Amino acid sequence: MSGQWCNKDLPEARRREIFRMLVGGQDLQMGVAESRLMVCEWFGVNEHQVRQIEEEGLDREWPPL
Repeated sequence: MSGQWCNKDLPEARRREIFRMLVGGQDLQMGVAESRLMVCEWFGVNEHQVRQIEEEGLDREWPPL
């Protein structure tokens, strides 16, 4: 995917859903890379987007933290 993507391109509720699935996969003993790949495929986003959402979720302490 080309161009600059901003996490604000997705509604916060959607970003929180992505974050919840990312953390949930890791809670189910998936590795970080595997969890990211699952989220990319499920939501149709790229790894850069997932990493931005992951960082935002950690910074804001979104559930399920």
